[in-house]
Amino acid sequence: AIAADVGMTKRTVYARHEDKAALFRAAVHRAIEKYAVSQEDIEATVCDDLEQTLVNLAMLRIDTVSTSTGVKLQRIVNTESYRFPDIFTAAYESAVPTIRFLADVLEKETRAGTLAIDEPMHAANVFMSMVVGGPARFIVSGIPLSRKEIDKRVGYAVRLFLDGARKR
Repeated sequence: AIAADVGMTKRTVYARHEDKAALFRAAVHRAIEKYAVSQEDIEATVCDDLEQTLVNLAMLRIDTVSTSTGVKLQRIVNTESYRFPDIFTAAYESAVPTIRFLADVLEKETRAGTLAIDEPMHAANVFMSMVVGGPARFIVSGIPLSRKEIDKRVGYAVRLFLDGARKR
């Protein structure tokens, strides 16, 4: 079926891939690369309000996972990572530009005296787990959340994160 879908013979497909596992890895890696958020989209989340910038970054990730393709891809990564740890690594690495960008925002706000964050990259990872992880888990699990409910959860989590990160 795969060979027919891509217009190749099985022989041609397996000439390019050692076995089914290698073909699976290649397909998932390609999907991850294709589905990665562009730097331009990441940078477009910035506005004059820090809280809104953080909401925008969170919603960018949630909106990506919420698409039909995003849900399918995340389910594959979640299900198969124990057998293919490299696909988990690839999925994480595809999010690194967003995390790094967020770390830069947090570091800038710390230098400006708004926040007190010692480890911006670690804080950015915590933010993504805390703010994006919950809604994403519901979505990938097939439990629909309304946009209003997602907005409520994200807003609450962003405020909670900022309350813990603000300079005292």
